[in-house]
Amino acid sequence: MGGLKRKFQIFLNRLSLFALLLLLSLVSFGFRPHWGFWAHRHINRLAVYRLPPEMLVFYKKHIGYLADNAVNPDQRRYAVVGEAERHYIDLDVYGDSALQVLPLYWSAAKEKFGEDSLRKHGIVPWYIQTATYQLTEAFQAKDARRILRISADLGHYVADAHVPLHTTRNYNGQLTGQEGIHGFWESRLPELFASHFELWTGPATYIEHPARAIWEAVARTHAATDTVLLLERQLSQEFSDDRKYSYETRNGVLVRTYSAEFSRKYHQLLQGQVERQMRASVRMVADLWYTAWINAGQPDLAPLSELRFTEEDKKQEAAEQQGWLRRLLRVRPEADDITP
Repeated sequence: MGGLKRKFQIFLNRLSLFALLLLLSLVSFGFRPHWGFWAHRHINRLAVYRLPPEMLVFYKKHIGYLADNAVNPDQRRYAVVGEAERHYIDLDVYGDSALQVLPLYWSAAKEKFGEDSLRKHGIVPWYIQTATYQLTEAFQAKDARRILRISADLGHYVADAHVPLHTTRNYNGQLTGQEGIHGFWESRLPELFASHFELWTGPATYIEHPARAIWEAVARTHAATDTVLLLERQLSQEFSDDRKYSYETRNGVLVRTYSAEFSRKYHQLLQGQVERQMRASVRMVADLWYTAWINAGQPDLAPLSELRFTEEDKKQEAAEQQGWLRRLLRVRPEADDITP
């Protein structure tokens, strides 16, 4: 019994240490919020239903994997070098003519601005192109596991590219005294109102010029940034802090969040903006999956639907995710964790 109590106490100590270090790590890294986990999973799940039968036979079979692993890029973004910059692009760093001066393709962008500078300010439009090409290669190779992994990741990056505050260096309102607005827009509002969203967009369609389509989506997203910030600032002038914020218990912890009243009013002022961006995300995720499959020669995916994830696969996946956390926290395994 004493040994069991000791192990439980070690678990609690590690859990507390993890929570503290995670918070400190995110702050020190300049944490950028992201679509809530629910939204990422929901976007990938809905995208599956837009696919033609020839793809649905495989994707529907693994819809749980695609939804569950939609959050992987966020889980590794501060543990894997080069991951964080794949989620955003600070267009305002490049001036008012950013969308005119930034090249469509990565090779030209590197030649013009230098890779280090580009990565410093985010590369999401270019990385979506890379992931789409990688998915095409995976289809050509008929590599079922790679198809699923890249599809899940691609869905995440596309969704991030549809968040207005992922396109500006004022990503959390920190430059305008509006800290917290990022999570408010992409997590709190969907949490309260997504049950009423209409997110069906019809069957997937082929994208003739993916690079152009991706940049056009980013441009539309960025155009909404001023509205996101301005309406929140104006509305805040009408609310005292005790009306703007409220306290809710989540997982046994009392947390401060935007009140239902303030959230509802803001949502009304946005006139369906969050819903439109989620719907556009679902559309582009499915369209890029479909485009990659077409460009690969429309391989027969039916045989791949027989893929089964073994216990060994699950152990390897769990070990990989644990590795992300250890790299993030630089935690050395305890003696009890080491297998002789």
